[in-house]
Amino acid sequence: MTSPNTPTGPIDGAALLDEVEAFHRRFNIFPTEHAYVAVALWDAHAHLMDALDGTARLAFLSPEPGSGKSRALEIVETLTPRAATTVNASANALFRLVAADGGTPTILFDEIDTVFGQKAGGNEEVRGFLNSGYRRGAKSLRCVGDGSNQTTEWFSSFCAVAMAGLGSLPDTILTRSVIIRMRKKAPNETCEPYRRRTHEKQGHALRDRLAEWTATLHEQVSEAWPEMPEGVSDRPADVWEPLLAVADAAGGHWPERARAACVALIKAAQEGDEASLGVRLLTDLRDRVFCGADRMPTAAILEVLLGLDDAPWADMNDDGKALTSRALSKLLGQYMTANNKPIRPRGIRMGSSTPKGYYAEDLTDAWERYCPPPPESRNIRHAATSQLTGGESVADSELVADENRHTTPEAAGFPLHLAG
Repeated sequence: MTSPNTPTGPIDGAALLDEVEAFHRRFNIFPTEHAYVAVALWDAHAHLMDALDGTARLAFLSPEPGSGKSRALEIVETLTPRAATTVNASANALFRLVAADGGTPTILFDEIDTVFGQKAGGNEEVRGFLNSGYRRGAKSLRCVGDGSNQTTEWFSSFCAVAMAGLGSLPDTILTRSVIIRMRKKAPNETCEPYRRRTHEKQGHALRDRLAEWTATLHEQVSEAWPEMPEGVSDRPADVWEPLLAVADAAGGHWPERARAACVALIKAAQEGDEASLGVRLLTDLRDRVFCGADRMPTAAILEVLLGLDDAPWADMNDDGKALTSRALSKLLGQYMTANNKPIRPRGIRMGSSTPKGYYAEDLTDAWERYCPPPPESRNIRHAATSQLTGGESVADSELVADENRHTTPEAAGFPLHLAG
């Protein structure tokens, strides 16, 4: 005779994911519909760590407190296996947690800004744990023992990790993450108050059903090669592959919704990313300084950069110091010319003087590799022209030999050639 608790048939994965999504909707206000899809899939994928080669980090981020990040993490906690919530764990503790008996944990890192924020220091060991642990087989060598009686041991870091915090995260973690940009509730947005004593049991009931369903999927998921949406490759494909594998296994409307969420959230992450300082510098040099010129003295470059109101160059850090020729050289020296040599300032022949400066031919390769595509249409007028055509400026003294004000650098005897 069949027990009342005995399943009478296979679990409908699509319907179960619908229930998981609905549970989040009761207590979480996410910024987009795609976020609900991604988080529901992430909850399910955490039950499949033994079958997956990779895992996506999940990051709930916001610029201000009170945006629902911790509540989102709290709901995730009820739905994922062996959930362990921490605020400021050491790398050693995290490694030992993953190595402990009982199965791979799901680590939930609240207030992650206290680990990677401006006042938190580097926390390179925790960063290393989070960076490496998104791939199966990732291990780190640690010392174990007491006092002088130390030995070395390899520790795994592979596990599902969800994070919540203010601001942003290191780029190396962001690129391994599904990013949900949380925001404060609008006056017309409401959700059900979460009461742990009541609602945690409901979440755990869903968690147990997810565990039962995913237990039947291990072979299917481990052999799956989900079809990626057009244009999704490299690291974003690594991040989304396990989530799409879950969606395909669920069937119904989930494969289509998962791929729509994949494209939308990747695009949102790319649009929301602040370029590194080096990429920002390269882009400003291409689009706002050189603009087609084949060379530019350092002094003229700095004058234009420091005059950009929407750029960081006039006030690069807390002490208010502006970009200098030395800092400019250091930033550009990280990138290579087409001949695989560091970009360095060179002498520029200008009449009887030879000031140091930069050549577009040295920058072109870095522009092509690192910068976003230039605007499709723009006024190709040299960004330094305003410096050349009015007022006393560095560019006037170095580039304009004539007493009259010229309207273009080319008219001032400064050759213009389209770079690249």
